[in-house]
Amino acid sequence: MRTQLKDVTKDTERAEVIGWVHEVRDLGGLSFYILRDRTGFLQATVVKKKAPETVIECAKSISRESVVRITGAVKATEKAPGGREIIPETMELISRAETPLPLDVSEKVLAEVDTRIDNRYLDARRPKVGAIFKIRSAVTHALYDLFFSEGFINIHSPKVVAAATEGGTELFPLAYFEKEAFLNQSPQLYKQMMMSAGFEKVFEIGPIFRAEEHNTTRHLNEATSIDVEVSFADHNDVMDLLERAVVAAYANVEKTCSDELELFDIDFTVPKSPFPKITYAQAIDIAAISIDEGIGYGDDLSTAAERAIGEEMGQHYFITDWPTEIKPYYAMPFEDNPEVCKAFDMMHPRMELSSGAQRIHQHDLLVEQIINKGLSPESFEFYLKPFKYGMPPHSGWGMGMERLIMTMLDLPNIREAVLFPRDRHRLTP
Repeated sequence: MRTQLKDVTKDTERAEVIGWVHEVRDLGGLSFYILRDRTGFLQATVVKKKAPETVIECAKSISRESVVRITGAVKATEKAPGGREIIPETMELISRAETPLPLDVSEKVLAEVDTRIDNRYLDARRPKVGAIFKIRSAVTHALYDLFFSEGFINIHSPKVVAAATEGGTELFPLAYFEKEAFLNQSPQLYKQMMMSAGFEKVFEIGPIFRAEEHNTTRHLNEATSIDVEVSFADHNDVMDLLERAVVAAYANVEKTCSDELELFDIDFTVPKSPFPKITYAQAIDIAAISIDEGIGYGDDLSTAAERAIGEEMGQHYFITDWPTEIKPYYAMPFEDNPEVCKAFDMMHPRMELSSGAQRIHQHDLLVEQIINKGLSPESFEFYLKPFKYGMPPHSGWGMGMERLIMTMLDLPNIREAVLFPRDRHRLTP
């Protein structure tokens, strides 16, 4: 039975292992083959004067990244990775890799991002790349655990829709039989509808699509959004939940991914709670002092502004109390100051990670806000209808998975945090 490489220790007497040939070194009378599987590395040493002829013949045909099966005795040796090696008694070439390789999996020769993504199946064999997605899996695991432990219901909203969910124009159209449809840019309206259904607490982790013509290191056209909606909760309640989610994600990575984290040159620490809060007006004041471009109240925060504020804050933080005019129509205005709404953004010092708000739950006020945004209530009839039949007060947020991973691991490009990225120029692989 196959033994995973991490389970072959210096105390193991014999083993059968299968893995990819990460590296080959031929020193005349000795040949060394560094095997790799998802758990680690193991050196196989062929002593040509002592090895069976079948092993020697097989070894001659092995190229880097070929898949091999080896059985043999295990010996302790200080010079081998992990302090142990296997001496092949049988060696089988299961699948030979062609040469030359499109990229160097051993990372001795670096490749450009586009080359790596074009050959993602090889790129993902690199230990550091594989580590990103093991860490992403640990983050997902932590979030599911948190939401289920707090009584949330997992929902799945449609990704093909008839109208824009947030009133934006950045939509991917598609032919849907005799009609035009769009790829959904957010589960926003559907998770709010589930509040009317009495689900009270829902979450979804799934794809969203934005037809924005960006060419930046932090934008994707298909991303993964972590979304929640909670009844009988205000914006402060769901900010607390968002903070718990981020802390839980980091804590689970720290607990379960120590080997993977060692591959990154970062000072990984679980964010300290509570996250500080500043108002939008305070954020504008900080940015105005620090950046050359003109910025004033009512403006969106540019990348330079976010960077300046992040340097001042130095940790995860919230920006609260946004102008109603620049937030979506469903954000609840303050009763005593309707020009400001109960919306928030959760920020990492590098960029925005999440936005959320207490939602408007009154039908007539929601229609008024839709009109104020220059939109047609008729286009949102399916969404507005539940608000006529007992919609409870509710709040929620959405957070980008890729941005969470990007900032967690200090990755230079958001494409590093998704297996097969979709951006303005990439539809394959």
